[in-house]
Amino acid sequence: MPRDTVLFDINETVLDLFPLKPKFAAALGDPAAASTWFAMLLHASTVCALTGVRTGFAELAGLMLDRLAALRDRSLPDAERSDILDSFASLKPHADVQPALEKLRSQGYRTVAFSNSSQDLVTRQIANSGLAPFFDVVLSVEATGSFKPDGKVYAIAAARLERPIADLRLVAAHDWDTHGALMAGMQAAYVDRTGTSYNPLYRRPDIVETTMGDLAAAVIVADRTVDTAH
Repeated sequence: MPRDTVLFDINETVLDLFPLKPKFAAALGDPAAASTWFAMLLHASTVCALTGVRTGFAELAGLMLDRLAALRDRSLPDAERSDILDSFASLKPHADVQPALEKLRSQGYRTVAFSNSSQDLVTRQIANSGLAPFFDVVLSVEATGSFKPDGKVYAIAAARLERPIADLRLVAAHDWDTHGALMAGMQAAYVDRTGTSYNPLYRRPDIVETTMGDLAAAVIVADRTVDTAH
């Protein structure tokens, strides 16, 4: 069976979190607090995945926002808190995403949005971003009761997509996510959005690029090589 399905992490990989910074600057006095909040959110979701705590990404997002505000001796008014959390559903894509999706689809690939966000939230994110026509499937981890990088999440995604896990490739801007996919038996590709070095303790994918366009081209070449060899 050819490798014809590529999964994309959504938050940061596909959608740009930069517009959150002025909101955090206004609410907490520091635009960098947006990155701190997202890191806290990812940490909390990983702890929940490891320890079997059933929750949702949106609930964790609110809890971590409250915690971050408390750490800065602030309490956010309901309107300001809601504005930050609601804006998560209306983020715009990075400029290189749509052309990369079009390139992959023109070569016969099925493109999948694959997120820790709830099914409702990731569906709204894709719709509001204008990318709905460029994804064949929108898939949340929600039904698994866990979060990436839990290995069972990638395995269940493969079952839902009716493909051997080894024939799937995850694209992400997070090294913990590409590492998780590789450990679960998927292929992976890393798009470097920040210039931060890849964690040397994690498994490194065969494709590492700084733009989604270069990544898509590399995926096509790599998969053609594998298909020809078979």
